[in-house]
Amino acid sequence: MADLAIGAQAPAFALTDADGGTLRLKDFKGRKLVVYFYPKDDTPGCTKEAMAFSEARAAFAAADTDIVGISMDTAARHAKFRDKYGLAVSLAADPERQAIDAYGVWVEKSLYGRSYMGIERATFLIDRNGRIAGIWRKVKVPGHAEAVLKAAIALG
Repeated sequence: MADLAIGAQAPAFALTDADGGTLRLKDFKGRKLVVYFYPKDDTPGCTKEAMAFSEARAAFAAADTDIVGISMDTAARHAKFRDKYGLAVSLAADPERQAIDAYGVWVEKSLYGRSYMGIERATFLIDRNGRIAGIWRKVKVPGHAEAVLKAAIALG
């Protein structure tokens, strides 16, 4: 598990997006980037989070900040999820857990007393030079997109 800290170089990734293209960390150099990890497409919390980031998309763009959501879902499932809710954020498929492991978000979780491994809802704000400028772990969805936007704006 990666132990990332503010100021550390963000782990590189190259993942398939919802349209079958490739999203690479290096493609965002010179811009700020929000990378948020979420458990599964089209589930209540994940849908609310994707919609909140989508609704704030114009404000993030004004702050020169792109947004990429990452889960283990396939690119085809991402496309279906995006189209169903009119999402305005990029979604990247990570079925081999390349970025999920690199960012340390594959964790032991617990539900109704049962332990299992899964994706921790976590967000990373990456600065224009590819360094981590903000980390939110165990994210609670209400108000989260706004908090990340505030941090992106403060980053200048």
